[in-house]
Order: sequence, then structure tokens, then C-alpha cells
Amino acid sequence: MAAQVEQNSTNHVAQNKVGAGEKITMGESVTEWKKQLHLPPKDKRVKTTDVTNTKGNEFEDFCLKRDLLMGIYEKGWETPSPIQEASIPIALTGRDVLARAKNGTGKTGAYAIPIIERVDPNKNEIQAMIIVPTRELALQTSQICIELSKHIGCKCMVTTGGTNLQDDIMRLYEPVHIVIATPGRVLDLMNKNIVKASKCGILVLDEADKLLSQDFKGMLDSIIHHLPNDRQILLYSATFPVTVEAFMKKHLNSPYEINLMDELTLKGVTQYYAFVQERQKVHCLNTLFSKLQINQSIIFCNSTQRVELLAKKITELGYSCFYIHARMNQQHRNRVFHDFRAGHCRHLVCSDLFTRGIDIQAVNCVINFDFPKHAETYLHRIGRSGRYGHLGIAINLITYEDRFALHKIEQELGTEIKPIPKVIDKALYVAEYGSEPDPDNEEELKKKETK
Repeated sequence: MAAQVEQNSTNHVAQNKVGAGEKITMGESVTEWKKQLHLPPKDKRVKTTDVTNTKGNEFEDFCLKRDLLMGIYEKGWETPSPIQEASIPIALTGRDVLARAKNGTGKTGAYAIPIIERVDPNKNEIQAMIIVPTRELALQTSQICIELSKHIGCKCMVTTGGTNLQDDIMRLYEPVHIVIATPGRVLDLMNKNIVKASKCGILVLDEADKLLSQDFKGMLDSIIHHLPNDRQILLYSATFPVTVEAFMKKHLNSPYEINLMDELTLKGVTQYYAFVQERQKVHCLNTLFSKLQINQSIIFCNSTQRVELLAKKITELGYSCFYIHARMNQQHRNRVFHDFRAGHCRHLVCSDLFTRGIDIQAVNCVINFDFPKHAETYLHRIGRSGRYGHLGIAINLITYEDRFALHKIEQELGTEIKPIPKVIDKALYVAEYGSEPDPDNEEELKKKETK
């Protein structure tokens, strides 16, 4: 069977173009087309079993178009993660999927790859829609879809609240195959008959638990009302409360269920707490900055007012710091998100706006300056560190009033938050202490041995 799949895949991809005007002959080795790819540098960081515990499938085993495979490999994705391995072949069949997997284990690829494979770029109609809860996540997801589909000619469009509606209307006069959107804006465009979704056969709900919360009450039902009856729905999330179950019974047709949550927290994130008084928090933060080898950090506060105050204090201490929260205007938010991603600043102070799906690989430290009250919020916050099986730390500043919440969250998540030691082992969160040395580089090997 595996040989059959491999043969089909080889035959399938052998018929596609490699580049402009260049074809592959049937007898050509599969590796020949790979040699012509523009691959990013290999990621040598050690990965945890959150992303390595697979059955050994390759992306070619899914019989994907050659042009899509090129986009996947040029994105730097080498092999499927467990959620991609479990989800892609099912989603390709057109069946509804309900998938639970940890933050940062490749959920975006798990739905973006089958969507792009199934879209026909020759048809000038919206064929798939991805709904996400925040504007930043919409921008990030659309960028991934654009990169994956760059050789295919599939047109992706992002539309969110806080941006010019007129610009979106003008963009929709051009071909659009995949729409990535926040619920309010896309529903507005549908109700105005600007987004025509009668041929949109695939709907993805990413961070489904948040989309089905009170914040977006009834919006998803209204969006689905605009779609054809035979649409496919794909739900992805780390946590599934009862709202998801009710939605599933109402709208999904015998969904294929995937649950990769043997535990809730990421294996690569080590969690610590430090008992402090409220007035000592800034001093404690200053100490952490001076002692830790932070690449980039995200620092969470429980209110937008405290976000701005803390960012000001950190800047006064002499550290580079941005802040982001929901009350900022959208252009400012986009600029901060873009610049932090690009590494223009080491520290970002934010509200819970930034807990959903945001993937910044360079972040190796999350600090809860204010401890959250709910386990779900805590889980999503610390999931900003240790992305895609890499290593990171989460440090919680705990006051006397937080002690019960700390105990409750440990119990609910079945995890251990340890007291912070005087010295934190760099191998737990610094990439070069946990990376594979280049076997051809003697200096790297020596460094590794001395560490």
C-alpha cells in the first residue's frame, strides 16, 4: 500500500512544472526537482515529541501537487507534524474534521495544505474560507497561505475589522480563491453580498473555542447560512468547551475526530513561579532581564492600562520594548506586530489579545507579570514560547492573592509550575544549547562538548 501511495505521488508530481517553462520527465528522480528549490537554512534546534512523534510520513505521501510541495519545502517545513499527519489525508477527502492539538504544533499547516490542494485557481470564485478570532492571527495565517501557494497561482485575501472596507471591496473585484477573515468583517461583507460564498465549499474555524464563545455569539451560524449545504467544515483548537460540542452536533456531518492532547501543556516549555509583592514586580522583572539569556520575550498583563504602564517602566529601565492591546488603532497594532516579528525589539508587553495562535519562533521566554485567573488563558499564554517543539520557559510572578489561582491552574492542567531556581539551566530555553551541531564544523562540535 505504501509503495502504491509513493508511486501515485511520484506519478502525480512528475507531471507538474518545476519552474517557468520547465517540465519533469516521468523517468526523472524525485530528488531532481528538490535540488532546484530555494530552501531556507535548516533548523538544527532540538524538537520535542510534540512534533516528532509521527508515523514517519513525508509530505509526498499525501499525493499533493508538485507546486504545493515546492511551497511547503521552501517554507522550511521538512516533514509533517503529528497533527498534519493525522489531519491532511482526511481533510483531502472532503470529510468534516474536529481536531484537538497543542498550541504551536502545526495546526495552520494541517488545514492550509489540504485547502490549497483542493482549490482550483482557474475558477474565479471563493472556494475556501478560514475564520480566526483576532486580526493579528488573520494576518499571520494569510501570510502562511500566500507562501505555501506561491507556485500554484491561488489568490488569498485577508479581511479584518479595523481596516478600510472600501479597500476590501476593490480587492474582491479581482480573483480571490481563499478568504482569511475575522467573523464580524466577513459577515458584514456577506450580508452586503460583496463576499459571494455560494461556491465556498470549505470552512475552517481556527481557535474554534474562542470563535464559539460569547465574544462572537451567533456569528458563525450566520456565516454558515451563506455557504452551500454540502460544505466541508474543519475545526481546530487546543481546548474544546461544551459550546464546540453543541456547534458540532448542529453543523458537522459525522466528523472525523482527532485528539492529540495526551497532556495540555507543551513538553518544551518549563514553567516557574516567583513569589513577589505587587510593588516588587518591576524590580523582579529587571532581575530576570539581567540574568536570563532572552532572545525575545512576551510579557502579559491583565488590563490594557497596566500594559501601557509596564511598557513605559521597562523602557525607562533601558530595555527595548513594544506594547500591544485591543484598544490601539489597527494600523499601530499591525506595525507593532510586524516589527516585533522582524526582531526589531526584544520585549513585547501585551494583553490577552496576543494569546491566540501567534507564532513568533524567536520567543523563548513568556512572563506572566499578572497571573491569569483561568487555566485556558494560562495555557494559551505560555504556548507563545516553545513553538513547534522547541524549548522555552514561562515565568509567573505570583502575589499572595494569586496563590489559590496557581494551585487551581496546576490541578486543572495536570502540570507542574516549579519554584524558580537561582540559576535556570540555559539548555532549557536557549536554542544553541539545545541544537544539533554541524558534523562538518569542528568548532561547533567542540562547543557542544564543552557545554
